[in-house]
Amino acid sequence: MPATNHDDLTWGEIARVVAIGAKIQRRKARGKGGTARLEKQADEIVAKAQAREAARRKK
Repeated sequence: MPATNHDDLTWGEIARVVAIGAKIQRRKARGKGGTARLEKQADEIVAKAQAREAARRKK
């Protein structure tokens, strides 16, 4: 179930995306690169949630 009526993500998915975002920011603050994998993970979580909710709305 989505966290709000205006959002496709559940609370667990929101927590995972925020945690990944924090990791990305820490890496950037330390001057390290290689955040593409983490950004891709966050994008995949959001895309799956959007697809799930789109399928739910069609029913």
